[in-house]
Amino acid sequence: MAKPAPQDPAAPVGGHDGDAPLPGNYEAAVAELEQLVARMEGGTLSLEESLAAYRRGAALVAYCQQQLEKVEQQVRVLDGETLKPLPAGNPAAEGGDDL
Repeated sequence: MAKPAPQDPAAPVGGHDGDAPLPGNYEAAVAELEQLVARMEGGTLSLEESLAAYRRGAALVAYCQQQLEKVEQQVRVLDGETLKPLPAGNPAAEGGDDL
């Protein structure tokens, strides 16, 4: 895999600005966020780059939280509609040993 070309110090971190589109899925957002954190922890970013990275990171965190909330809501719907508690009583009498 080829190394990316060095970035212009004035360019937004990772090529993203505040209006950049968010990733298509949770995993891509987390991967981008991890890369941003690594760059920020590296201590080589200018003040402007750090601010841009922080803004992008905040947007990514918000996106990830929204995705997790959506999934949590879907699990609640599934739990309420399809996952029913087992009937009380003797499982063997109800064919429970058909495994």
